Amino acid sequence: MTIEELVDKSEMIKFVYKVTPEVYYSFQRCSNDYNPLHTDKMYAEERGFTGKVMYGNILNAFVSHFVGMLLPARDVMILSQDISFHKPVYLGDDIQLEARVETVSTAVNTIEYNLKFRRLGAEKPEMVAKGHVQIGLLNR
Repeated sequence: MTIEELVDKSEMIKFVYKVTPEVYYSFQRCSNDYNPLHTDKMYAEERGFTGKVMYGNILNAFVSHFVGMLLPARDVMILSQDISFHKPVYLGDDIQLEARVETVSTAVNTIEYNLKFRRLGAEKPEMVAKGHVQIGLLNR
């Protein structure tokens, strides 16, 4: 697949992720991060949150799934990514990832996607984070 074909097939992709207990505990074990903001409901509530705050880097794992499984090409790799967190994510949240092609470099086979993460379930989806991921199309 050429970079142009990949751009055409991935101009905009949306996918909904559920922050399940399995996602939460798997990330916790993998990261070995037991900060009370993420593990102690009372601690989090005393600091103004409505429950345990999920690990922000769970969203990075969702980006990994987007690149590795949702893009219509297997010969891709992440070159860089960034996420800015705007609102906390909680256990049970449905988070919609919207990825749109932002810039393309055919000279070096890269695409940068603009990322938006929205919490679903309310009247209007709520922006919880924004970011970018730059991917490279591998040569064969």
